Amino acid sequence: MTLLVYTAGWCRDCREAKRFLEKHNLPYTEIDIENTAGAAEEVIAHVGKRAIPQFVIDGKWIQPYKPGIGFLHEEMAELLGVAQSF
Repeated sequence: MTLLVYTAGWCRDCREAKRFLEKHNLPYTEIDIENTAGAAEEVIAHVGKRAIPQFVIDGKWIQPYKPGIGFLHEEMAELLGVAQSF
């Protein structure tokens, strides 16, 4: 599995997404939209707005959070095949 994570340093949901991935030892490549040329435009082109975090799993774009709710722990655990612990 190839996993890209579009993030920004100021993004609380991005930090939570990275903690989730690290907790489950899931390798990923981080793309900071503030420091990577064209990254913010790439997000906009795929999701229609500058919404982060975004996961790109084997080329498929997934929004791992819901505004007002936060990171979707259970849904991402199921999608990525890891056990969710609380």
